[in-house]
Amino acid sequence: MSSPRSICLLRLSAIGDTCNATAVVQAIRTHYPKAQITWVIGKAEAALMDGMAGVNLVVFDKKQGFAGYRNLRRQLKGERFDVLMVMQVALRANLASLCISAKRRIGYDKAKSKELHSLFINERIKPTDKPHVLDNFRQFQQALGIPLDPPVWCIPTNAESKAWAHAQIKGSSNKRLIITPAASDPERNWLPERYAAVADHAASQGFSVYLCGGPGEYEQELAASIQAHSKHPLYNLVGQSSLKQLFALISEASVVLAPDSGPAHMAVAAGIPVIGLYAHSNPKRTGPYLWQNYIVDAYTPALKQLRGESPEQSRWGQRLKGKELMQNITTEQVINMFDRCAQERNL
Repeated sequence: MSSPRSICLLRLSAIGDTCNATAVVQAIRTHYPKAQITWVIGKAEAALMDGMAGVNLVVFDKKQGFAGYRNLRRQLKGERFDVLMVMQVALRANLASLCISAKRRIGYDKAKSKELHSLFINERIKPTDKPHVLDNFRQFQQALGIPLDPPVWCIPTNAESKAWAHAQIKGSSNKRLIITPAASDPERNWLPERYAAVADHAASQGFSVYLCGGPGEYEQELAASIQAHSKHPLYNLVGQSSLKQLFALISEASVVLAPDSGPAHMAVAAGIPVIGLYAHSNPKRTGPYLWQNYIVDAYTPALKQLRGESPEQSRWGQRLKGKELMQNITTEQVINMFDRCAQERNL
């Protein structure tokens, strides 16, 4: 098989998935340093990945509706890639793939194909018995003849974002806990009074505690509620950072506490330990890749109770619904995990 000269990745969203996808990008860059790499990516995700060396980011803005597809086709007019990796099975991504001309169109194995995915590809990755999203992404690099060496992430930072992060931590303790309390779906959020109890425990151990997140109203309200329940002062930066700035700040953390959300995977990419709180999705599939040992898992017992299944017996991607599920994670469990992480990481 000849080396591909041009490779296009199609992974539009979400923040956590695109963070995982950077490990595949890095593997391609290392193995095929002369290949032209194009990444078709969502607008918010592109803001985080902007400046990635050796990669041309082509933005697909889903908010534009049909105009987004026309714009994508226009941006790629005249391009024909040796390989297109369709790394997303959502119908929106499948339709976007029609705007991309490529000889090889690699998609998911049959078991993970849905939303007509099979109609948009002419080649499949090999199935893997490893459940994690990243392990399935890495099957795409294997389809290109790239060995499955340990993953290396490559989210770029810039001087302005680093300067902003350093300004926030100036004068704080060298031990820093960053809490990103809000997931994209509010039912995946933990309780504010329990976040506050963990924050107070960390502060009593000499940690400076930061609340971080996006500008949404419910995120602001959650952060304010955590502050109201806290006995120690917290640095509330929710809504004050861009994604680049948030990544730069996470890179300065000692440990991150997060539910099933993008910042957990940003921390993995930055090499920062993550305590993940999971009740609605299988943490072995969507949890922080390098820090599975620090996950507080309420999903597995809930799956057994609600469906009579183990994660191994359940279908890949099985999610649970219920606003009460995160309440099954106790304050004591998270504080114990924090203490374990701090001891094992010499924090």
